[in-house]
Amino acid sequence: MKFDNVSIVGVAHVDAPHRIPSEDLDARMAETYRRLGMPARLLESLTGVKARRFWDVQTKPSDAATLAGRKVLADAGVEPARIGALINTSVCRDYVEPSVACFVHANLGLPETCLNFDIANACLGFIDGMHLVGNLIERGQIDFGLVVDGESSRTVVEATLARLSQDSCDAQMLRDQLATLTVGSGAAAMILAHTRLAPGGHRFHGGTSLAATQHNQLCRGQLDVGITDTRSLLLHGVGLAQRTWAQAQKDLGWSAESVDLFALHQVSELHTQELARAVGFDLAKAFLIYPELGNVGPASVPMVLSKAVEAERVSPGDHIVLGGIGSGLNCTVAGVTW
Repeated sequence: MKFDNVSIVGVAHVDAPHRIPSEDLDARMAETYRRLGMPARLLESLTGVKARRFWDVQTKPSDAATLAGRKVLADAGVEPARIGALINTSVCRDYVEPSVACFVHANLGLPETCLNFDIANACLGFIDGMHLVGNLIERGQIDFGLVVDGESSRTVVEATLARLSQDSCDAQMLRDQLATLTVGSGAAAMILAHTRLAPGGHRFHGGTSLAATQHNQLCRGQLDVGITDTRSLLLHGVGLAQRTWAQAQKDLGWSAESVDLFALHQVSELHTQELARAVGFDLAKAFLIYPELGNVGPASVPMVLSKAVEAERVSPGDHIVLGGIGSGLNCTVAGVTW
């Protein structure tokens, strides 16, 4: 999927306010670790995740997405009336129905002519949202589009801690559910527009996606539980990423050497290191957020990009790769020229 007339006008992130250290979670599972003969600080030592963040208890995914949407509109100087489509991409939801997008649409005061809906594709949702908005812009159906995401990990982390702290927790249950404790909370938003309306924008070239859906049982999540075959997910996910990157290099005409920033969905230290090794890029080219934020799902990629811009790690003309692997398995690599 390639675009000739789509630019990023603005990207923004909002961190959830409460920092939850991994050592606090490890402390709550101390008896389980002792009973199973596990080290006392298993979570941080195994994943490299030092902390994750929680929203206030009453904060809904739509509230978080609204904060990011409001921020990007203000930062980019785009009037809400100009937004022709709003897509929410979060895994987390306020309700089964209506959509999260309808709450964000109302909260932001977007026009009644603005399309608004949710899409879901695990951790690739935000990039998919960018592609959908890009298609609408490329076809001339809208001039500006907004993609938002608000993730909240409090419920699933607390429920998982309660299960893993019980006497019934055995080594297999711990292995299956420990990865759930790496998930974090956060919000992100992005405005895209037709290039002719965005003289200061950043070219979104589109991306390449490949599927390996025969591996659809390796990571499965519900509201209060996540089951992950960590070893198999890493093996097959990295293999899929290698194949996707090989095709993306042809589609974009880029190489690892020509890329200035890899803005990647990040799960853990090992996952990030293995991805860098398999794709063949220096980790210094990746802006890392997992140590303090954990796995923020589909919000991760735009949060990495926004934080890298904020930290002045991005310069005009830089080639930026947006990429991730979503449970399913699916993989997407997209390109941006800043």
